[in-house]
Amino acid sequence: MSVSLSKGQKVSLTKRDGGSLTRVRMGLGWDAVKKKGLFGGMRNQSIDLDASALLFDTQGNLVDQVWFQQLRSKDGSVQHTGDNLTGAGEGDDESIRVDLTAVSPGVATLVFTVNSFTGQDFSQIENAFCRLIDETNEAEIARFDLSGSGRHNAQIMAKVTRDGAGWSMTALGVPATGRTFRDLLPAMAGVL
Repeated sequence: MSVSLSKGQKVSLTKRDGGSLTRVRMGLGWDAVKKKGLFGGMRNQSIDLDASALLFDTQGNLVDQVWFQQLRSKDGSVQHTGDNLTGAGEGDDESIRVDLTAVSPGVATLVFTVNSFTGQDFSQIENAFCRLIDETNEAEIARFDLSGSGRHNAQIMAKVTRDGAGWSMTALGVPATGRTFRDLLPAMAGVL
C-alpha cells in the first residue's frame, strides 16, 4: 500500500514484516502542459526535467552525486537509469535505483532533486510526481505530487536518511531555482 505524502511528511522504510528495504527506486514522472498553437490548436512542448541523487555525510558535506552526467555513484550503490529529454511516455520518465545495503557507511543522507535543464518553470509542467518503489516486488511505498504550479524551475523533492539500523524518507517539495543540482546546493543546507 502506497502512502501519499505531503510536504514535510516522513515515512519509515521498514517493511510490514519488520525487515528493512534493501533496494529502492525513486521514480520521477511529468508531462508538459500543451500550448496554444498558431491557429488555436494545441501543440506539445518538450521539457527536460532531470532527476539527481546527492549523497551527503553526517556533517552535510556532499560526497557523491548521481545525475545525467554521472549515472553511477563511486561505490556503485546508486544508479541513474538514463536521461529523458521530453517527459514523453507513461509512468516514470527518469529513475534512480538505490541499493541501500551497499551505500557507503559514511553516507547519512541521500537528497533527490529535480530541475528543468531547459529552463521552463513548474507552471508549464503537469502530472509531475516522485515516488519510491520497493525494487524487490515493485510495490509503490510512497508518492509525492510535485505539480503545484509555480515560477520555480527546480525542486528539492525528498530525502532518504539513515534512521538507526534502517532508513526513512521525508517528502520535502522545496521550490528552488537552477538548471542542475549544483545550483541547488545552497538551498539544500536547510533540509539536511
